[in-house]
Amino acid sequence: MSTLQPPFSPSAERNKQPILEALRQQLPQHGRALEIASGTGQHGAWFANALPDWTWQPTELDPRDLPGIAANALQAGCSNGLPPVVLDVMASRWPSLGDAFAEPFDLVYCANMLHIAPWPCCEALMRGCARHLAATGRLIVYGPFFERGILPAPGNLAFDADLRARDPAWGIRTLDQVQGAAHAAGLRLASRHPMPANNLLLVWQRPGA
Repeated sequence: MSTLQPPFSPSAERNKQPILEALRQQLPQHGRALEIASGTGQHGAWFANALPDWTWQPTELDPRDLPGIAANALQAGCSNGLPPVVLDVMASRWPSLGDAFAEPFDLVYCANMLHIAPWPCCEALMRGCARHLAATGRLIVYGPFFERGILPAPGNLAFDADLRARDPAWGIRTLDQVQGAAHAAGLRLASRHPMPANNLLLVWQRPGA
């Protein structure tokens, strides 16, 4: 009987520990996490093992990616990771298949999605978080961003050009753009954390949280 070889992303392997260290500074000891666009599932498996008092719900748009996410969780021996589900951020109901989420989440985590998705996906992400975050919950977004008044890194400029050549709807977003979408959904930027390789970790919350 063959066993699925878990998918592997070199970049996810490199950045999972720095992101985990930043998460530990932002999160309470226990809670419920929803991961948007889990990719290979390496982040979710790593974080779930390192945060044993958190329940981790991975998701992906393409159902063909779910077995790989589950395989990484199985290989990591996660006991607090839930089976991955199909979720399209553009849908008005999360997840897209199966039962709707019945309880709010203390964390919505989304890494490296906004620049490889059309802009309406960012707006939909913010609206979905407004529906599903607990009153004191956090949306944590990781990835590259352009910022007003800060000279872009050459690597990010080249990456942005490559993305737009592959799909004109893709590209590195400006922080002002994302802030506007978040504000429209009732979220505010609570903190900004520089990360390795010219990335940022951004924390969003409801006002007064």
